[in-house]
Formats: sequence, C-alpha cells, structure tokens
Amino acid sequence: MELGLDGRRAAVAAASSGLGFEAARALIAEGVTVAICGRDRDRLTVAARLLGDRAHPVLADVATPEGATAFVREAQDALGGVDILVTNAGGPPPGGFASTPLDAYAPALDLNLMSVVAMCKAAVPAMQQNGWGRVVAITSISVRQPIPTLILSNTARAGATGFLKTLALEVAKDGVTVNSLQPGYHATERLRSLRGGDWDAVANEIPTGTVGDPADFGAFVAFLCSKQARFVTGSAITVDGGEYAGLF
Repeated sequence: MELGLDGRRAAVAAASSGLGFEAARALIAEGVTVAICGRDRDRLTVAARLLGDRAHPVLADVATPEGATAFVREAQDALGGVDILVTNAGGPPPGGFASTPLDAYAPALDLNLMSVVAMCKAAVPAMQQNGWGRVVAITSISVRQPIPTLILSNTARAGATGFLKTLALEVAKDGVTVNSLQPGYHATERLRSLRGGDWDAVANEIPTGTVGDPADFGAFVAFLCSKQARFVTGSAITVDGGEYAGLF
C-alpha cells in the first residue's frame, strides 16, 4: 500500500531502540526523513547508522519538558520542518501505592505526560499553519487496564491520553490528526527490565500466544501517518495481541 508519505519529515522521540526505533524505520521505508533522539550518544549513533541516510540523530533527553521541546526544535532546524511527530519515552520505575514516595510522581509526570505536551506545543502550530500534520503518541495498555506494579506509568499516561484527545478535537479542522497507540507486551528492553528474558512465560499471558514484534508496531505507526488514515483522529488504539479484556 502506498501511504503517501514520501518527502514528509518526522521527529520520532526515544528512537535509539525498541518501539521508537521501529517506528522510525517504518517511516523511512515510506520515504520520510526522520530525526531521532536518544540520551546515549553511542547508541544513538548506531541507531542512525542502521536506519541510513534519511535518519538524523539528535542527542536529547525528553524526560523533561525542556528536553522534549529542544528535541523538536532541533528536528525542525535539521529537517526544515516537522510534518509528523511520534512522541515516546521510557517508563518510570515500577512500584505500587505503598512503595512509591510522593516525590516520585513529578518526574514521572514530566517523563510521560509533560514531555508529550511540550513536544506537541513545539510541533503542532506549524502543522496547523501548513494544513497537514500527524501526531502519534506511544503510550501503554496500562491506560485502559492499569498494571498494579506500575502506578507512576498508569497515572502519567492516562493524563497524556486525556490531553491528546482534547488536542485532537481542537486541531482536526486544520488537517492535523492526533492518535495514540497503547502497546501491550512487545519484545523490547523495557519488557526485559520488568519481566526478565523469558518471552515464553510472557507469551502465555497473551491470547495470541506470542510477544509483540516491534517491527509490526512500527508499521502501524506509519499507517496512522498515512493519507489513508486521514479520517482517524482522537483514537486510542490497543496493540496488545488481545490482552485487554474490556469491551471499550
């Protein structure tokens, strides 16, 4: 399927590995020039080399609103503008109500809520002016089905989802779509840090019987940026192998 993305410019956050990396790779395969960011210079350099000439590495940490804004600004400068924004960030430390101190919440909100707000504030106005834009936020299945050991992530990502829905309604008339993807268990370093490397044990919890392939997730990101997806906005879509058990 021709997605109509050739010549577009994208900023993909936290893309030196995992879901962000695969989102960048899928967009590049469709002719998009992509700025990627990461905190580790060596890993970022390797990722850019693997992605090829259409990848522009930006050393940035989106764990704070200032870092998130700086990434988008540098991407705009490097690419001459940003048509597509993929927000993404690592998750905060695990913990429940009793084990999580009050002062842990502010950094988590910066990481998984305020970074999203900051990147959108930096990127979306130019999209509105141009009459075309795509925002795809990578959040988590925990927005729909909170994970007991991830209270910080549950809290921050739910807030981000509310922000994104509100933004989508405001900018739809300007040709800008805003959607979020809620990944379940995918074979990433984040999952390994939380659950160890026994993918078979994790797969047993998923109706499909498999752990998600980050490359498939990246392809879905690219589709949401396509001309065919222009009527899809304000959606929060699970990508979880059927793990979410609710009706809505």
